[in-house]
Amino acid sequence: MKLMRTIRSIILVVHAGAAALAQAPQNTSGIRVTEPWSRAVGKMAHSAVTYMTLENTGDASDRLLSASTPVAKLAELHTHIADGTVMRMRAVQAIDVGPHAKVRLQPGGLHVMLIDLKGPLAAGSSFPLTLKFEKAGEITVDVAVMGAGAMGGDRGHGQGHGPGH
Repeated sequence: MKLMRTIRSIILVVHAGAAALAQAPQNTSGIRVTEPWSRAVGKMAHSAVTYMTLENTGDASDRLLSASTPVAKLAELHTHIADGTVMRMRAVQAIDVGPHAKVRLQPGGLHVMLIDLKGPLAAGSSFPLTLKFEKAGEITVDVAVMGAGAMGGDRGHGQGHGPGH
């Protein structure tokens, strides 16, 4: 009887350890991607924008080189620049993430532009987005689709808090 309890305890410990390993992040480079989100768009929309925070907890710089998703034919890295009194979007070659730094992709700044959408993005749904980093390689995240007027950070609880919340 005591032997059976010991065996059960060992099995539980091994099972718990395996479950913890399965939930551990697969990326060991120091790059973390948090709060990826996009605004909902209807079936007539040809493009959408995705935002997130890139965090480098490592000691070496890295660069986001590209993005891809099955919900659009093309995903480009973009920023907003002032052209006189007009803000315009421009593609960028890469987004640098310095050591021990955070880079926010947010409305009015850096973002991932989704071009030639294959269908609508409905509020409450999500989609995969694969980010390709120079050193960290590919990291796939699940992008939450928020309401059309969302500004990020509220994750659907309706309080309107910004990304710093």
